[in-house]
Amino acid sequence: MLQDQLYTIGSLSLTGGEFFALLGFVFISLLIVAAIWFIARSSAKSRLLQGELERSRYEHEIAHTEAEKHKSQQLEQRLADLLKTNAELSGKIQNLGDVQANQQSGLARVLNERMDNLGHKVGQSLNQNQKNTFESLNHINSRLSLIDNAQKNITDLSSHVVNLQDILRNKQARGAFGQGQMEAIIADGLPPSAYNFQATLSNGKRPDCLINLPNQAAKIVVDAKFPLEGFRAWQEARNEQEAKLAKAQIRVNVKKHISDIDDKYFIAGETQDTAIMFVPSEYIFVEIHENFDDLIQESHRKRVFIASPNMLMLAIHTIQSILKDAKMREQAHLIQNEVARMMDDMHRLDTRVTNLSKHFAMVSKDVEAIQTSTNKIFKKGERISSLDLPEILPEPQDQGQNSNSVSQINNDMN
Repeated sequence: MLQDQLYTIGSLSLTGGEFFALLGFVFISLLIVAAIWFIARSSAKSRLLQGELERSRYEHEIAHTEAEKHKSQQLEQRLADLLKTNAELSGKIQNLGDVQANQQSGLARVLNERMDNLGHKVGQSLNQNQKNTFESLNHINSRLSLIDNAQKNITDLSSHVVNLQDILRNKQARGAFGQGQMEAIIADGLPPSAYNFQATLSNGKRPDCLINLPNQAAKIVVDAKFPLEGFRAWQEARNEQEAKLAKAQIRVNVKKHISDIDDKYFIAGETQDTAIMFVPSEYIFVEIHENFDDLIQESHRKRVFIASPNMLMLAIHTIQSILKDAKMREQAHLIQNEVARMMDDMHRLDTRVTNLSKHFAMVSKDVEAIQTSTNKIFKKGERISSLDLPEILPEPQDQGQNSNSVSQINNDMN
């Protein structure tokens, strides 16, 4: 229906299709014109905006250039001030270096003198220590030779253990062994003038030893006995009956020894009223005291005291102390004179030690003074080396603050 309808535009008649086609063309043309106008307007605005941006950038660059120029002028002024300050500091540092060089040369001279003296003293001390060390080594060598000899003796002694067992089986040899042990203990503990072996008494009896006491005519009798058979039988008993018989044999033997000493060797005015029966075995001595109280009581009644090697050694040491005491009383005036001389030597030694202590104190004080001077020099050198000058000094117009900074640096250097 619309296509068949006619539309008249002036003198032009158009069908419906032609009219709508023309109307669409006109509409499209208007759209194209509007788009071209919009694009042209946008391009103009863009060019205007770009011009404004270029102008703003140019103004910003001009302002930046002016600021850089002003800053450059300030840096030049500050650099000039810094150069001036550096020149002043260089002069002061040079003067300080001259002073430090003079101080170091003087210190080096003093230090060399002190080190020479100290080296001389140390050399003397090292020589003395070397001498002492050499003497100690010689002493050690002599001790080592003694140890070697002792080892040889031990080897020889181990080879003689079997022979000792053979000796103990023989009664006569066993008695000689006990007598020899007793004589060795007495000879080691007393001077030769204090004892007599196998001396004959006025009744014709000969004890094994007579010990002389100071300021007394009566002597102490020491006789060695070795009742080993009964103790060996008691030790080897296989039953109670054998042990009982062995103990009875021990009592008989020991009582006989005590009675023999009491009957033969107690003489009024010639021997003491006490005697020592030496038993050369700690085992037999302990067994008698632990299991045969009646024998101990019998020995006490007859004043015959049983002694083992250790007990005899203790008695000999006691007699030795008595002899020394008597000798000291006889030589009291000589001892006093020697003590007086020794005290004089001690006073001289004390004086020399005091003088030596003073010398060491002086040397220690000098070394401490040298260390103090050296520490001061090191600290001053570290302060000079650690001077950190600022890259940008304060504003030129602040002269007071600049002078205060220089004064502070001078104070730090001093």
